Amino acid sequence: MDRFTAMRAFVRIVERRSFTRASEDLGLPRATVTDAIKALEQRLGVRLLHRTTRLVVPTLEGEAFYGRCLRLIADMDDAEAAFRDAPPRGPLRIEVHGTLGRHLLFPHLPVFLQRYPEIELEISEGDRYVDLLREGVDAALRVGTLADSDLAARRLAMLREVTVAAPGYLQDKGVPGSIASLLGGHEMVGYRSSATGQLIPLEFQQGGQVRYVPLPARVRVSGADAFLGAALAGLGIIQAPRYRMDPYIARGQLVELLPDAPPTPSPLSLVYPRNRTPSPRLRVFIDWVAGVFEQTGVAGQRPALPERHAKLSDRRG
Repeated sequence: MDRFTAMRAFVRIVERRSFTRASEDLGLPRATVTDAIKALEQRLGVRLLHRTTRLVVPTLEGEAFYGRCLRLIADMDDAEAAFRDAPPRGPLRIEVHGTLGRHLLFPHLPVFLQRYPEIELEISEGDRYVDLLREGVDAALRVGTLADSDLAARRLAMLREVTVAAPGYLQDKGVPGSIASLLGGHEMVGYRSSATGQLIPLEFQQGGQVRYVPLPARVRVSGADAFLGAALAGLGIIQAPRYRMDPYIARGQLVELLPDAPPTPSPLSLVYPRNRTPSPRLRVFIDWVAGVFEQTGVAGQRPALPERHAKLSDRRG
C-alpha cells in the first residue's frame, strides 16, 4: 500500500474507532489495513494508535498526525479534481433527522442524481444523535441550534411550527382559548430529548416574549412517527413542523390551536465535520440542498425572537 493510501486508512480508523469498520469503508481486507498502519508506525518511529478489544483511539502523536493527514488528503483531492476536471463521484453518507428525508429531501433527489450520475447516496433517517466522525457519515440534515463545536453548519431554512391536537381530544378537554387556559386540565404528548433525556415543553411566542409551558404528559415518546401517531389518537397536544401538520389539518384529523401564539421557528441546517475539508461531492450536495430549500418555500422568515434553545438532536420532526 502506498503512503498516501495508508494515510487515508489511518484517518478512517481514527474516525471510525475500528480497524474492521475502516477496512469495510475503504473496501480493503482488514489484514491489509492492519499491515499498512504497522508500516506507517515503523516509518514514523512512533505509536499512532492505542488498541483494545473494544476500541481504537489515537495517541497524542496520532492526534497530531491525524490533523496533518486531513490537510494533506484535502489538498491532494482538490489538486486532482482541479486538473482532472472530472465530475464529483463516489459514495456520500447522509444522516437525516426525524422525517425530513421523506418529506423534504427525497422528492427532489431524482434531480440531484441526474445532475451527478457518479455520486452514490446512502441516507439514514432517525431521531438518535449520530457522531458523524465515528460513524463515517459525511453530513447530516438536522433541526435545532448548533451545539457541537466540532461541526460546521450551513443554515438552510427556519422551519415554522404549529400547535395541534385531534378533534377527539378537544371534544374531551375543550379548546384552549389562551396559553393560560392550557393549565386547566390539558395534556401534551411528551417528546423526550435524545440529547438530555428530558421532556421538551410546549413553547409559544406572545407579546415579544417566549413562554414555556410544561404540561402533564401521560404518554411520552422519542420518535417523530410515534409523536404524530399519539396526537392523531387524541392522546395530547403536540407542536411540530407546519409542513408536516398541514395535510392533517386540511383533512380535519388535527386542529390548529392558538394561532396567534405560534411556537418559535426552528433552524434547519446541514452539518459536517469542521476539521475535514468537504469533498467535491459533499460541496455540490450542500449547494444543491441549499437551493432546494430556497425554491420550496418551506422556511419561515428569520424570527426576531430567539431561536429554540434545543440542541440539534432535540427537535420534534
